[in-house]
Amino acid sequence: MFNIEEELKKLPNKPGVYIMRDKDDKIIYVGKAVILRNRVRQYFRKNNKTKRIENMVSLIDHFEYIVTDNEAEALILECNLIKENMPKFNVLLKDDKTYPYIKIDVKSDYPNVSITRKILNDGAKYFGPYANSGSAKEMVDFIKTKFKIRQCKTFKSNKRPCLNYYIKRCTAPCMGYISKEEYKEQINQIIMLLEGKIDNIIKDLDKQILEASKKLEYEEAAFLRDKKLAIQRISQKQKVSNITENDIDVIGLARNDINVCVEIFFVRKSKMIGREHYFFDNAKDVKNEEILSSFIKQYYINKEEIPHKIMLKEKIEDKDVVEEWLSKKMSRKVELKSPQKGEKLRFVEMAENNAKVTLENKTKDKYNILMELKEILKMDKMPRKIETYDISNISGNHMVAGMCVLQDGVVNHKLTRRFRIKTVLTQDDPKCMEEVITRRLKHSIESTNSGFGNLPDAIFVDGGITQMRAAKKAINKYNLDIPIYGMIKNDKHRTRALIDENRKEQELSENLMNVITNFQDEVHKTAIEYHRKIRDKEITKSALDSISGIGDAKKQALLKHFGSIEKIRDAKIEELIKIKGINENLAKKIKEELKKT
Repeated sequence: MFNIEEELKKLPNKPGVYIMRDKDDKIIYVGKAVILRNRVRQYFRKNNKTKRIENMVSLIDHFEYIVTDNEAEALILECNLIKENMPKFNVLLKDDKTYPYIKIDVKSDYPNVSITRKILNDGAKYFGPYANSGSAKEMVDFIKTKFKIRQCKTFKSNKRPCLNYYIKRCTAPCMGYISKEEYKEQINQIIMLLEGKIDNIIKDLDKQILEASKKLEYEEAAFLRDKKLAIQRISQKQKVSNITENDIDVIGLARNDINVCVEIFFVRKSKMIGREHYFFDNAKDVKNEEILSSFIKQYYINKEEIPHKIMLKEKIEDKDVVEEWLSKKMSRKVELKSPQKGEKLRFVEMAENNAKVTLENKTKDKYNILMELKEILKMDKMPRKIETYDISNISGNHMVAGMCVLQDGVVNHKLTRRFRIKTVLTQDDPKCMEEVITRRLKHSIESTNSGFGNLPDAIFVDGGITQMRAAKKAINKYNLDIPIYGMIKNDKHRTRALIDENRKEQELSENLMNVITNFQDEVHKTAIEYHRKIRDKEITKSALDSISGIGDAKKQALLKHFGSIEKIRDAKIEELIKIKGINENLAKKIKEELKKT
């Protein structure tokens, strides 16, 4: 039995990471501390705690901790544990994008320009990150068109040039029509363009235009002129006015009563090459400094390229240790700056203003969706929480159900639930629906701390009137007044309407229809995937687990190699004995047993 007060006395006066767990041994919070004893004890003392922390502490059943040599080590461990376990009470960065870079394989005789999302230590040059693949592709297309470098992914000599040569989009290095030196000069200009050094490119182009004109090569002069103008346009398009810093990320934060938005600008070589935004849920009573600290740690933990400076308005509490961690990661100095005046402050404020606009747009979209739903459902209050259910089985076998939640107009994946049908023994989807919704309602009615949260404002079911009647029976058992609607599909299995209990179809805007279609697709996907998981588990269990001599390691090795029970059954003895741990006798036994299934 874990005695919290006794365990608090054992805490060391050393840096480290603490891990809070609930009664089901699930990690609900991870934190770091300079002194573990002081930090962890604070949670269990009567002091001014936010509502979020109070809720977290009420669920703590036991805790553990890991001692580290210093705070920097604790920070790295904290980041890894949060990313691995996604604890519900930590401020979580949900989006895990990898950004595109432009790669030039400069070691090649005739280098190519391509897009990649992974930076390797291969001697190539990388430029970016770009906020999305569209902007990176636009730049690569521009480069290949204006500089006429090769379009092919793998370079080899040919007997004749490809179509790109004839349409004047390639100089055909595969045919030797351009020397390595001339081609490399083109690559050097591309590198200067990507680095923002266009002045030298323009001077070279002016010189080439003059020479071509003197030789009366007017077509070539016109091409070079157009190339010059295009380079100036694309360079100007990327320019950030009045920014002297050339390698920075700028972070802005905005918040309202429901959400927090963090906007990040990427500036490389004094050019803004892209931006991205992230939303945080359940951060209503979390300070800006804590949100920014969590964002920086989770965002940069797996980044291969980090700029020299990261600018943000608030100075985070663990600034020094975060700088130490980032600097060690990059083997050079990385600074967190909070500018107080001048152009740098204005740029941070620009990021904040963009975060506000992004947040306002998201809030407007949510509000419009909720208002339309309120009118359609004829409710007195906003339908902030809507639940939907779907049943999945094959001929009554492995019967399961999925539940998804639309919260404030967005699917909340944290509240997704899966059920195995317990009381229905034959294929009867309405009966299954009644059972599942009855069980779900019981959770919230009997326990305020259940994982299902509050009762829904409305219930949507995947199906028509029979499914709706089954849901109504479950609701009536508890004398609840929860409106029910059916999501019906057309012949192409696409959501086409909502219907009420009188079979009346509701007219929906295109925007709301897209939301409901996504909602229905999500619950269908949840039910199907759970059914497949249960079915595959049962098949695997019945087929392999009963064979003596086959443990988990051999079973996993067989499935990994062959992919399915059927392929293992059809495999030859010689193929089976190639698997580690499988000898000829065991291979024969596997074949004999699987023939019976």
